[in-house]
Amino acid sequence: MSTTNAPNGSAEGAETIDTDAVADVTPVRIEASALASTSPSYLRDLKAGLADEGCQPAVLTVETCFDDDCRLATQSVADDVRGFVRAAAFLGAARVEVTVTDVADEDVARDALRAVEERGRREGVAVDISGCVSC
Repeated sequence: MSTTNAPNGSAEGAETIDTDAVADVTPVRIEASALASTSPSYLRDLKAGLADEGCQPAVLTVETCFDDDCRLATQSVADDVRGFVRAAAFLGAARVEVTVTDVADEDVARDALRAVEERGRREGVAVDISGCVSC
């Protein structure tokens, strides 16, 4: 096996997946509001508990708002969402679904959410954004 990176979309990535082996796990959706913490120790325990039950986190859902017309407040909210992206990556979830319920400044919120999407790409987690803002 080569140690060089394969180009995006290459068949080499598909060859690493054994399509004949089916894992007996149930994908689950986790609401960010149900998490007591995003600390690694808490997430490690949560992941182990879910694995014991035969479950695998697939999606982490986040409901948020950017209702303060201040760049610092917007950045703070984006940092919180970014923390959930990190938590999803730690849990092994493939996707974070962000629902934005309110927005004071769409342009500022959109820029902040684009940065969150970029973080998701780097973490290997797809970030889907819906609601009051689209990126």
